[in-house]
Amino acid sequence: MLVEMRARSQITLPSEITKKIGIQEGDRFEVMERDGGVFLCPVVVYSKSKLEKVAKIIKDHKKEPSVVYSSVEDMFNDLGINRSRNFLRQSRST
Repeated sequence: MLVEMRARSQITLPSEITKKIGIQEGDRFEVMERDGGVFLCPVVVYSKSKLEKVAKIIKDHKKEPSVVYSSVEDMFNDLGINRSRNFLRQSRST
């Protein structure tokens, strides 16, 4: 598929690709240049306050193990971190 560079270095990704990998307006990417090519890698951005909660759990657990999670998803749920797209969009503004 061909795309065209527009004003302010903008390109439009074909809808077939965005639908296939589930990216939407507002999603963030790491941009890398390698061997003359440009690569976009979708990334998830969590707010500092959410990461501080995770760090506190780890620190407290090292002192006195008290909470054991069977998955990262369980830990996020316990912290009130919703990993849905709505949460990701909200966390960008915090």
